[in-house]
Amino acid sequence: MKTLVRLAGAALVLIACAQPAAAQDAVGAARDLYGSAAYDEALALLDRIKGSGQPGDVRVVEQYRALCLLALGRQAEAERAIELLFAADPAYRVDAAASPRVQSAFSSVRRRVLPSLVQQRYLHAKAAYDRKEYEAAIAQFDATLALLEMPEVMQGQEAAFSDMRTLITGFRDLARAAMPPPPPPKPAAAPEPVAPPAPVRKPFYTADDTDVTAPAVVSQKMPRWEGPAAQAMKGMKRRGVIEVTIGESGAVESVVMRQPTSTVFDDMLLAEARKWQYRPAKKDGAPVKYRKLIQFTLE
Repeated sequence: MKTLVRLAGAALVLIACAQPAAAQDAVGAARDLYGSAAYDEALALLDRIKGSGQPGDVRVVEQYRALCLLALGRQAEAERAIELLFAADPAYRVDAAASPRVQSAFSSVRRRVLPSLVQQRYLHAKAAYDRKEYEAAIAQFDATLALLEMPEVMQGQEAAFSDMRTLITGFRDLARAAMPPPPPPKPAAAPEPVAPPAPVRKPFYTADDTDVTAPAVVSQKMPRWEGPAAQAMKGMKRRGVIEVTIGESGAVESVVMRQPTSTVFDDMLLAEARKWQYRPAKKDGAPVKYRKLIQFTLE
């Protein structure tokens, strides 16, 4: 049962969506029938569209109803259709290529109904104003003033409609004054603070980094060079270079013999260097890793 209900609901949606398209297709068919002089058939189709309640363009439906009725000689009914057309669109103008008879019918009805449309539009606008629906009232007052600019409205009634224009303008201005002021613009959002770029930290620093304070020696004891090997090299000089990496705590993290002396002293020195202690190097007040070279000479 639930499936049937869902299917029925979907069908209703499809029908509702199809109605505007169906109405447009029917109006197009009626237009084609009118163009082929099938006035009775076109009128019957337009009457069905009008009575169906389907959404459509009232202006177009009444326009072609009026043209069919005029072609069939049904003048009074044609004029009623033209009245409905002007009620939907007071600014409508019949095609300049239409026959003089059609032009005359539309012009006659236009001169007759436009003054009453002005009165109706004004009353609707005034009712909206009285309900304090100021935005809607302003739009309707403006539309009524636009009607007053049409020459057919003013013919023979210039004085009366001049007073009405003054009245409408006054109410429109009062509605504008009664409108609540627009909300103040939102203050521009303060730009997000941009964090300064994090300082670039190198894996380690050396004597080439002049903005770094070098580590200070706490304990850097060299092993004693003595014994048979030292006696055998007496009178000879051997120079070496050891590389020491000092961590942020001041402890030695690694040692490498960069220039060995090719003696047992090299191993002694590497073992001893791992015990050395320093106050760590600093950059901008923070401890950093530092790599230094230490030269030594064996004599």
